[in-house]
Amino acid sequence: METIQVFSIFIELMIAVLAVLMWIRKKRFTGALIFLTFTIYVFYDIARLWSLDVPESLLRIAFAAAAISMLVAVWRLYNQK
Repeated sequence: METIQVFSIFIELMIAVLAVLMWIRKKRFTGALIFLTFTIYVFYDIARLWSLDVPESLLRIAFAAAAISMLVAVWRLYNQK
């Protein structure tokens, strides 16, 4: 099961890299929001996988921030002309 989780973290990292490229090369701020979201997901998943000593309250706040960031990103994509 750990292999699947590591694979998922790798995919999240790839999404974060593509998002930062969209932000920098394409000058689309939505890329920054997606980058933030998936960077938080990677942090969250690694903290859980390796049982890092990260306070649960910090993980919850980070996860909420990721959800808000993705909500804004999707809203911006939806409203694009």
